[in-house]
Amino acid sequence: MAINQDPPRLKAPAGTCDTHMHIYDSRYPTAPTASFTPPDASVADYLQVRTRLGIARTVVVQPSTYGTDNRCTLAAIAALGDSARGIAVVDQTVTDAELDRLTKAGIRGIRFHMLPGGALPWDILETMAARVANFGWHVQLQLDGRTLPDREPLLKRLSGTLVVDHVGKFLEPVAIDHPGFLVLQRLLENGRTWVKLSAPYEWSKAGPPNYTDVGQLAYTLSRCAPDRMLWATNWPHPTPGLPRPDDAWLLDMMLEWVPDELTRNKTLVDNPARLYGF
Repeated sequence: MAINQDPPRLKAPAGTCDTHMHIYDSRYPTAPTASFTPPDASVADYLQVRTRLGIARTVVVQPSTYGTDNRCTLAAIAALGDSARGIAVVDQTVTDAELDRLTKAGIRGIRFHMLPGGALPWDILETMAARVANFGWHVQLQLDGRTLPDREPLLKRLSGTLVVDHVGKFLEPVAIDHPGFLVLQRLLENGRTWVKLSAPYEWSKAGPPNYTDVGQLAYTLSRCAPDRMLWATNWPHPTPGLPRPDDAWLLDMMLEWVPDELTRNKTLVDNPARLYGF
């Protein structure tokens, strides 16, 4: 079956940034902590997506598949050049010299993937957050948002910047008065928390085309902190067993989630430029 290649309805403003995608290359070994190994997804493949959607900038996120071996991600950043930044996975054994090297290579954050397949444990988050903050990095966190009440004290103690993936990724969609969603809104009040409006297909029960259960959360968050919302494709949509979304719709959903053009342009362009240093 042919893949739809129609352009999105939303014309991406100049400087649009995709803040979360992955590159996979079978030349690199799968980490023992990984829960799956996706098929190869190359920079050349991704550049076709950038062209179709009008994306100008990209943040390459270290996939859980490779654990703390960041070579694939670093190679992708190098291939994309000045239009790319990255998120790495490093543990407590990393040296300051290595953190400096990674920073110069374009890394701007440390990823904590607190779902099956993640390489880092909760008990090093606070220590590592403080260490990487010295290099201008933030913490990128993915978890089941329903567990946020259990983690609220820890996350509030973090002195640096926190970026929460995928609208909080509540693995069972919740109402806006759910305790976990209220924690996410409280975290936004500290001025140091950001949220990615992305990947609704990973946990929506309402489904396409509008993923309204996730959409109501995204709409609410965007009104809470319009200057700290981000957008992403999550390409190549690696989670096994999920239907592959149309990448163009992942941009068009912003027309529903962030209907105000000024706020939407902040989410697509200005906010990521500030956070990742473009």
